[in-house]
Amino acid sequence: HLYALGALNDRGDLTKLGRRMAEFPMDPMMAKALLASEKYHCSEEMASICAMLSVSSAIFYRPKEKKEVADRAHSNFARPSGDHIMLLTIWDQWVETGYSMQWCYENYIQYRSMCRARDLRDQIIGLMERVEIIPESNPNPNDTDPIRKAITAGFFYNCARLQKSGDSYATIKRRQTVHIHPSSSLHEDKPKYVVYYELMLTSREFMRQVIEIDDKWLLEVAPHYYKKNEIEDVKRKMPKTIKTK
Repeated sequence: HLYALGALNDRGDLTKLGRRMAEFPMDPMMAKALLASEKYHCSEEMASICAMLSVSSAIFYRPKEKKEVADRAHSNFARPSGDHIMLLTIWDQWVETGYSMQWCYENYIQYRSMCRARDLRDQIIGLMERVEIIPESNPNPNDTDPIRKAITAGFFYNCARLQKSGDSYATIKRRQTVHIHPSSSLHEDKPKYVVYYELMLTSREFMRQVIEIDDKWLLEVAPHYYKKNEIEDVKRKMPKTIKTK
């Protein structure tokens, strides 16, 4: 795993990238995504996403008597690119309100989780400065490709593609059957290729926190791990169109 991420060389020694990754006390995939954000000029956004992913299971709340109202409020944050961009949207909007508790209350967001994310983000920015990453914002906020490429650079191992049936995914390397979690903003859309943050086993293997990616990015960010014919084999097996609601 560390070898695939470029953190170890053939002899099992830490590479220059590996030494930089070691400065971040977190999952190596997340550390690699943060370092990749330097290349894609979106380190500010990746710091926010990393912090929000750490508290992502405790951001939304749905009071029993107001489930529908809460769901409507949460759906306003959904973005076509996927869940990581939705988490970034929540963070950015909260920052714009001056870290308002009232805003969290009105949007059925857990205020304590957001405060925890703020503390984590401050720590991440400090760690980035230690490895000399200059905090930099994505030059075009309407183009999320650089952010999703940085995420893919770290999480390429967690890539899945839509199966021919159109109702489930298979991880590209291990061909493990997985599903988009019902809470995901992409649950209905079913894009062809996705990268996920983690797998959650309940009745089935569910992907939590999912973004849509372009298959060409895999060859750009991980040419040592994915071969062109692997991706093309997958393409030949893809359904031509997927009907969604």
